[in-house]
Amino acid sequence: MTTTTLITNIGTLVTNVPGLGDASPLGLLTEAAVVLAGGKVAWVGPAAEAPAADERYDAGGRAVLPGFVDSHSHLVFAGDRTQEFNARMSGRPYRAGGIRTTVAATRAASDEALEANLTRYLAEALRQGTTTFETKSGYGLTTEDEARALRIAARHTDEVTYLGAHIVAPEYADDPAGYVALVTGEMLDACAPHARWVDVFCEKGAFDGDQARAVLAAGIAKGLVPRVHANQLGHGPGVQIAVELGAASADHCTHLTDGDVAALADAAGTTVATLLPGAEFSTRATWPNARRLLDAGATVALSTDCNPGSSFTSSMPFCIALAVRDMGMTPDEAVWSATAGGAAALRRGDVGRVAPGARADLALLDAPSHVHLAYRPGVPLVREVWRRGVRLGA
Repeated sequence: MTTTTLITNIGTLVTNVPGLGDASPLGLLTEAAVVLAGGKVAWVGPAAEAPAADERYDAGGRAVLPGFVDSHSHLVFAGDRTQEFNARMSGRPYRAGGIRTTVAATRAASDEALEANLTRYLAEALRQGTTTFETKSGYGLTTEDEARALRIAARHTDEVTYLGAHIVAPEYADDPAGYVALVTGEMLDACAPHARWVDVFCEKGAFDGDQARAVLAAGIAKGLVPRVHANQLGHGPGVQIAVELGAASADHCTHLTDGDVAALADAAGTTVATLLPGAEFSTRATWPNARRLLDAGATVALSTDCNPGSSFTSSMPFCIALAVRDMGMTPDEAVWSATAGGAAALRRGDVGRVAPGARADLALLDAPSHVHLAYRPGVPLVREVWRRGVRLGA
């Protein structure tokens, strides 16, 4: 028999369903209660109207919001790039080629070491309220190493992305066309059974527009859904290719033309503009202009881009604070983008909201309102996390 749990005495509840609360996108409710059953949300509404339940949990006046949905990370890796970061903070600019350092370390690592590293950072993210995450390959760049990265990732999430086209493998430095042929042929055949998504780093120093289009088209033919690393380091064709091919997301979106913004706005129901402020923070680069995208009508997500080179943070609350402080987002917009926005970027309707039928993934803050995530930056506000209806504690 399914046990039901009533969570009551909630400060502010973020549902992300306007019809459940106020008319805002966050669907805010005060004096609210939530009933969980069978790993899902069974009921949401005013506490005074809550149905009986087998168990009762007092939220102590804390804010409750959906677990964060981190739709862009690179967590299957080995090694450390502290020296690179230190040098960059001393004046050396970020370039895509730094990835090769991690490639060498990842190739040399055992499966056990890679999985231990992955689970370490997943646990770290979970403590900070992230209950759904995507992660990619891209630090192996051989058929065997890319396939094993995806096998390891698939043991921990359904949101696995094939990123053989991260950079051109060192062995193919003088033959990029040969590497694209590998990525779209033998490597893809080995990797597709373990992935849901296909991605490409469309950027100077990585893959140009024609190469990116070829990689994505091959992945689509294998049943993978595209996403694109687009327009991070400069203006380029990445956003337009993402929209053209119906990608679930164009990620980074730091350098956009008016045409890029218009394309993302027109494709708001298909292609999400995923912004990754941790990368700009860690590289001292230009901030993405979230306000420009939001005002145009684009759908925006926030994600950590957690990786050892350009954004070594697993903290969605930190990214929310950056987005509010430096990217022109309101606290409400940033929280929506880190929850419902991330769910949209993964084309998931079961996460990123607190509503009947949704997965029972919740973050409880040591604060009465979600606004504190930006108001108190750097403070570990996530007190407790519920994932699939199970309370994981502090």
